[in-house]
Amino acid sequence: MINREWHLVSRPVGWPKPEDFALVETEVPTPGEGQVLVRNTYLSVDPYMRGRMSAAKSYAEPYRLGAAMLGGAVGEVVASRAEGFAEGDHVLHYLGWREYAAVDAATAVKVDPSAAPLSTYLGVLGMTGLTAYAGLLRTAALKQGDVVFVSGAAGAVGSQVGQIARLKGASRVIGSAGSDEKVKLLVDEYGFDAAFNYKNGPVAEQLRTAAPDGIDVYFDNVGGEHLEAAIGALKLHGRIAICGMISIYNDTDPAPGPRNLGRLIQTRGRIEGFLVNDHRDLQQQFVQEVGPWLGSGQLKYRETVVEGIGNTLEAFLGVLRGVNTGKMVVKL
Repeated sequence: MINREWHLVSRPVGWPKPEDFALVETEVPTPGEGQVLVRNTYLSVDPYMRGRMSAAKSYAEPYRLGAAMLGGAVGEVVASRAEGFAEGDHVLHYLGWREYAAVDAATAVKVDPSAAPLSTYLGVLGMTGLTAYAGLLRTAALKQGDVVFVSGAAGAVGSQVGQIARLKGASRVIGSAGSDEKVKLLVDEYGFDAAFNYKNGPVAEQLRTAAPDGIDVYFDNVGGEHLEAAIGALKLHGRIAICGMISIYNDTDPAPGPRNLGRLIQTRGRIEGFLVNDHRDLQQQFVQEVGPWLGSGQLKYRETVVEGIGNTLEAFLGVLRGVNTGKMVVKL
């Protein structure tokens, strides 16, 4: 049996190019003691993976050259040498970018495909959902009545941030996105109070129109011009949670920092970055609260599904270009 997996063969400079990667055929691995063999059903592609393609020191170990890349995946156990796991079980794990994976059972989490579609365990009920929940409620310390601004608001994380803010009592929720179609989605389907296309004019001007009295919380997925605009709109004791800065991930030169950081002195504002792995203690609370919202239809989600292991790279590059609406997953 043949297993196909994506390898990083050279470290990208600027935007990743197809020649930086290779789809390699290998033998299907044999699970060792304490492992399960998983046939992956869905793979996750996420913006943070771009950082792991660099050799620069960061919060996660860089991908190794000439080896399969890593990422979230859900699949079916087809062979087990681990107690508590049987053939036919479905699990969430982090050996994605491949068709088959020998997974240490200690790192695999059973999921129930009858409770929710398997793909949701990579998105709305998975890492992206917990990222939205923890970043908004703990890092940004959302309070009832806050005015909230979310960049990249039609993406997997941003769309959940805006909806959770609304469900938790925000007085006004504003989102930015990269197309008029996504702006319409934010207002009509996700219940944002206002949204704008950042390509249609300066972000600061459009944000000022949407939030003339300023914002209390900014959830940053984009960085750059968005971050500077949010600092300029921050109200007294406003909070900014830095989740991602996709606008600068492929820059070859350092991006200029916000020019108005001095405003934080006037507003006594706070900027704090966060990683979802620092907030795993919220997992149970997250599922208990978000699960019923999802089941009742109060929390909506979209997915962009790409078919086939051979299209995984194009799906990842599409995330960096912002072509996805909601979570981008690859169905094998």
